Amino acid sequence: MEIQEPHPLLDLRTFIAEFPRPLGEMPSPPELLTLLTCDAPAPLQADDTVREEVRKLLRHAGFNPTGRSKPASEYLLNAARDGRLMPINFAVDVCNAVSLHSGLPISVVDLDRAREPFRVAVAPAGASYIFNASGQSMDLAGLLCLFDADGPCANAVKDAQRTKTDAGTTQTVTVIWGTTALRGRAAQAETWYRELLHQLGASTMDVAAASN
Repeated sequence: MEIQEPHPLLDLRTFIAEFPRPLGEMPSPPELLTLLTCDAPAPLQADDTVREEVRKLLRHAGFNPTGRSKPASEYLLNAARDGRLMPINFAVDVCNAVSLHSGLPISVVDLDRAREPFRVAVAPAGASYIFNASGQSMDLAGLLCLFDADGPCANAVKDAQRTKTDAGTTQTVTVIWGTTALRGRAAQAETWYRELLHQLGASTMDVAAASN
């Protein structure tokens, strides 16, 4: 995966996950659902320092990560505190658990609904995409995004509807939006994330290895 322009704050972690069956046939087990609560035991815990450094990462190129445009990890924390963080599917639930406890925003893209090559870059002025089934659009200008051959498809706030997982998903690309200001945190989140997937029957591989 290419990072189009050098970025002084981005500590990007990416990998591919493969599931033994379509997600619609793999309900999230109780031990995973337990992790969708704030007080669940986890190797990482988010705090105000993590939140502020993630916001600095997103502000670097001019994006304003507040209100409805706050990082996805902040949304998850508020939803978990209010009892609104509900299961979605196996792949998204693992993503949300790791994001909730690490404090880092994480994107999950259905590999079969996206088109390679992938790259990471700051979205230009005028860039946007639809992010939910209702057709709502998000202004992406100044925000670090994952792009596929058809344009931006994910970021640290809201992922594009066109590449989201569904019941038929069998492969995903995960992007952890880490920051160099939190040394080693993105690597720790990736390690835990991949361990959870392996424990629950999925396999993972590096993006570069999958391209060879």
